Amino acid sequence: MRARQQTFLHAGPAEGAEAMTEVLLGEELTVLEEASGWQHVRLAADGYEGWVRTVAAETPAGDGAAQWATVTALRGHIYAAPAVQSPVLGRLSLGGRVCRSGEVTEGEEGRLWERLLWPEGWVNCSVFRPLPPALPELGLAFLGTPYRWGGRSAWGVDCSGLMQTLHAAYGIALPRDSGPQRSALTPVDRPQAGDLAFFPGHVGLMLDGRRMLNATSYHMAVAVDTLGEGEYGRLLARDLLGFGRPEWRK
Repeated sequence: MRARQQTFLHAGPAEGAEAMTEVLLGEELTVLEEASGWQHVRLAADGYEGWVRTVAAETPAGDGAAQWATVTALRGHIYAAPAVQSPVLGRLSLGGRVCRSGEVTEGEEGRLWERLLWPEGWVNCSVFRPLPPALPELGLAFLGTPYRWGGRSAWGVDCSGLMQTLHAAYGIALPRDSGPQRSALTPVDRPQAGDLAFFPGHVGLMLDGRRMLNATSYHMAVAVDTLGEGEYGRLLARDLLGFGRPEWRK
């Protein structure tokens, strides 16, 4: 099955239960049980388990033969018609999955639109733009994104969710949480751009030897901090556990 909308995975079958992680549109999942309008599911990408509303998961018609594509824009919308004035049917995020039809039409001001087979609707073709050549460059595009516990998207993101989403965009699988992420990487003493920095319950992406991109509740946003500089930078330097390097950077 796949998530038919972007939603949150909860610790229990209730809206007030803790939001554990965010489920992106089209993300593969397995339904383990159902209870009173909720589904207990397991995400295929990282094995996370939790509860989503029953309406949030379905098996798209012709799933096996569908031409699935990954959204590469940070965020976007699905429209009822190929025009920005038409009703919005849903939202998109980097890493979301949709089924493209190949039917493209030109709208106002030369905008190109494509009809989706699943979910139904139209998207501006800019949601399939090329990714930046380097992961840190994509990370910087998240600057100012609101901090949200459990978030994995540019609509709201937490520290480890940002790291997982950025790496997934380049085909690199990372665990969901900062502790397992640290265990999955190769420790390094001197960080370089693209390495990850770890702290108790926190993780960030190094932009060079000292500057770090992170989603933090200190700023309530994605920001760049320098280790050892400023109030928060000094706290980070004090609590630093170490650095890790993904295998692809060796």
